[in-house]
Amino acid sequence: MSDTVSLQTPDLSEAAVTVQELQRWLDTVKTWDQTDNMETHKDICRHLRTLRDFLHKLQAYINCVKNTTEVMRKLPLLGQFLGRACWVPHITADATSRALLFHCLWGMYSEEPENALEAKANQWVRKILCQLTTDEEDTAQTLMKHLGVPPAEYHLRVLRKTLARLEEHAEKTCTITCDLNRSCPCDDVQATSEACIPLVTCPEAASLIGALLQRPFTSVKAPLSEDFIHAVDCAYSCKLLLLEEPAVISLWWHSVSSLEEATLTLMEQPKACAQHCSMFLVVNDIFRCALKQMEGNYSLKHLIKTFTSCLYRELSMQEQRSVPLKAYFPQAPACVLLPLLTQPSEMPEEAWRNHLNWLSGSLRRLVEEEEDRDGANGAVSLVFEAWFLLIGCSHWVDVALQLLASSKPTDCDPLLWLLTFYHHPTNRGHHRDQLLVVVREAWLHVHCLFTAVGAPPPGDRYHILAALLSPQPQLPSPAPLSILQLLVSFAVFSPLPLSGSTEILLTVVERSGLTDEAACVLSSLEIRLSAHGLLPRITALRQALAPNT
Repeated sequence: MSDTVSLQTPDLSEAAVTVQELQRWLDTVKTWDQTDNMETHKDICRHLRTLRDFLHKLQAYINCVKNTTEVMRKLPLLGQFLGRACWVPHITADATSRALLFHCLWGMYSEEPENALEAKANQWVRKILCQLTTDEEDTAQTLMKHLGVPPAEYHLRVLRKTLARLEEHAEKTCTITCDLNRSCPCDDVQATSEACIPLVTCPEAASLIGALLQRPFTSVKAPLSEDFIHAVDCAYSCKLLLLEEPAVISLWWHSVSSLEEATLTLMEQPKACAQHCSMFLVVNDIFRCALKQMEGNYSLKHLIKTFTSCLYRELSMQEQRSVPLKAYFPQAPACVLLPLLTQPSEMPEEAWRNHLNWLSGSLRRLVEEEEDRDGANGAVSLVFEAWFLLIGCSHWVDVALQLLASSKPTDCDPLLWLLTFYHHPTNRGHHRDQLLVVVREAWLHVHCLFTAVGAPPPGDRYHILAALLSPQPQLPSPAPLSILQLLVSFAVFSPLPLSGSTEILLTVVERSGLTDEAACVLSSLEIRLSAHGLLPRITALRQALAPNT
């Protein structure tokens, strides 16, 4: 008997199913069938995509083999695998997997059995197809007859029972700052979100999905599974999932791709906004309103920055501009409009620090004037518009972070103020002044770590930095991202050898539990500096983080 079954189909001509591969999947499905807890559900969701691929291969092979007898001779464990898979509700709850199982079973059914093996196989297929319809144990048929419940309604009741169990986990709330080294309710919520992945196209699950998207989270841990967000985004984009408006807005908060799609439906590309100022003003108002609701969302800020850069590039390419630049930003303070829109590449590098010092001083004066007026409406609007413009032109914040890696303690204050203002524009509800003290302290520790020569830096600096990167109860709006950006910028731009920078970065982010976040910051730097000589260093740092991401 051959261990390998080749698949001769148009789409899978090079694929093959081995007996060993089937054995591995059988062992996996047995484990899933024997335990029913959140960890099992999480593991199923993690491997659901590869399971679908394997089922596709099985279906292709079964369809090209002449009879069931030959299938069973080549793959004697196939029946056990299919039978076990049909007993796992979290597999059969996924419409795609359930359909693939159905087609595999139907392919093994013989219209005219040629021997006792095929006749027995037909009886087994009929039994399993019944199981696949009900997703319950053998007594399901008897129970349905006793209750007078049709199979479709019974299946719906089973689904609702599953959803009710998931809702119990979703209701757990993280009400206090969590210890990064201990489990918190957010862990259960994340596992619940992963368990919902196969259910994203079920109308009955829409309420639970909406509740998960709108949950408040105080932990710095990732609250929802990225695979869950991706599945919801895809289902919503394909109109296979209906969400209430608050849930849609929350989806935009979690998924920048979903927000991009919603925004880009208003225009073909930024070029259209460059040609029609009124169209840009409408889109910019959408960004402005979204930012007021989600001012701490890094993805939204990145989207606004990218869109503004594209617009400015299109405007720069116009030979004759019929509308002045000020018309595109009528509410922005005139004193910072052109300096912010200017690209760093349009001036020599030695002029960057003076330019940023001037920008920091101008923005700081606007803020102080507002605070002196005790929050007059016009002044508040002016500061917000200045901050909104800085979000769109945050390439200067990137440059400030780069310069902070080579600054002296005596000349870093203007750059640190600009960084803190970017993340926390006002003192009301942000405690920006307190956060500036925290960020300055963090910069000093990072600076000492990356400038220590001849001897390893004191271990307590690692501990202090890890603590600063964690949420602080005395500050309602902590600044871990600001400090993380400082740390990553030093690792990339400091003259320290790559080995030393890598050791410092890994030590701090592993102690603070922000390894994934550090990798994201490095990814954004990799995109921005794609043509820069430091790209190999960034790539090496990302690869050092990869085993932990």
